[in-house]
Amino acid sequence: MGILGCGTAGSAAALLLERAGHRVTVYERVADPRPVGAGITLQPTGIHVLRRLGLKSDVSARGARIDRLRVVDARGKSLFDLRYRDVGERLYGLGVHRGVVFQSLFDEVRARAIDVRLGVAGEDLARAEAPATSVPGGPARPPPRRHWIVDDEGKRHGPHELILVCDGARSHFRDDTDLSKRIDVYPWGALWFVGEDPKRAYGHTLHQAVRGTRQMLGLLPTGTGPEGMTPLVSLFWSLRADRLSEWRAAGLEAWRRDALALCPQAEPVLLQIREPEQVLYSGYLDVRMERWNTRSVVYLGDAAHAMSPQLGQGCNLALWDALVLAETLAAHEDLPVALDAYSRERRPHLAFYQLATRWLTPLFQGDRPALGHLRDTFMPLLARVGITRKLMTLAMCGVLEGFAGGTVAEPGRTVKLLA
Repeated sequence: MGILGCGTAGSAAALLLERAGHRVTVYERVADPRPVGAGITLQPTGIHVLRRLGLKSDVSARGARIDRLRVVDARGKSLFDLRYRDVGERLYGLGVHRGVVFQSLFDEVRARAIDVRLGVAGEDLARAEAPATSVPGGPARPPPRRHWIVDDEGKRHGPHELILVCDGARSHFRDDTDLSKRIDVYPWGALWFVGEDPKRAYGHTLHQAVRGTRQMLGLLPTGTGPEGMTPLVSLFWSLRADRLSEWRAAGLEAWRRDALALCPQAEPVLLQIREPEQVLYSGYLDVRMERWNTRSVVYLGDAAHAMSPQLGQGCNLALWDALVLAETLAAHEDLPVALDAYSRERRPHLAFYQLATRWLTPLFQGDRPALGHLRDTFMPLLARVGITRKLMTLAMCGVLEGFAGGTVAEPGRTVKLLA
């Protein structure tokens, strides 16, 4: 099988499938992939998959334990304060540099019997014809569908009976199958900066401060990062994509004043920013597909279901995709049946987070002040009610499969993750 992309979904899938006895080839367009990015939150789902891969200890050693998510308004009033322990004594999140997750997974990929081909800029999938097969005395069977991966120089790689598309939100391989899809660009994104936190002043809390729907600042303890030993913290600032040039023209001091007025405790991080070039910008896509497989191609991670990071689930959903795919392939000998089972298994989990993200994002990033008033009025009330507080916390943990409170389980296993 061929895997396009060596990010979170691609590397995790490669490891799980190679351990199950499959021959795996990973294609990555970057010739020398390196650990980059800002902080992310690994939720109990993502931590669970890393434990299955034997990488939890390595990642945890370079991460920062997160025990709560606290969101306050511009006056410092708490909108909600969600604690993992409220739904499981042993549960927690892990603030970690995205590059740490990449490095741990990719180093393990290169240490295994996995064929890794770097610098292959895949452009298209091309069908490879194969003769029909038959069982003695029986009818001819349709040939398995195989695909070549065609790179930007026209060279063919493969062919492979199964292609895993794991090359991110902007994957153009979605155009190589007839699956219906919709890709929307969010008008808002985020500025981000990774600073030092030598005194670990930001503790075990993911802290967010909001003013209406147009200003939001987040502080995430990020561990020590891929290199070095100094504790880090990631700062995020909400910004419309079409105002990025305006932000740069206004200068750092104007922004720093706004950020400090909203979140005074961010000052030690903001003072580390001396040039606008230190602050990077990320935009978001919303990717919707009716299902995530054909008879021989399957989409995982952001290539399948990119969404706003409002709920912080991107990396976790990608890891869970890889786990479910490995389990369904192990459970079914027939490839199309296994891939159909994968899409069925993933549908309730992904549908919940895609819908919840679309509902919640405008409450925190948008141009409708009324939604900010609605959020500030009702979220504190919801967080005080036992059942809704539990649902909010379970949603944060990444385990919900619907608004009724059902949680994910590994395919073929009866024990729930939170049991």
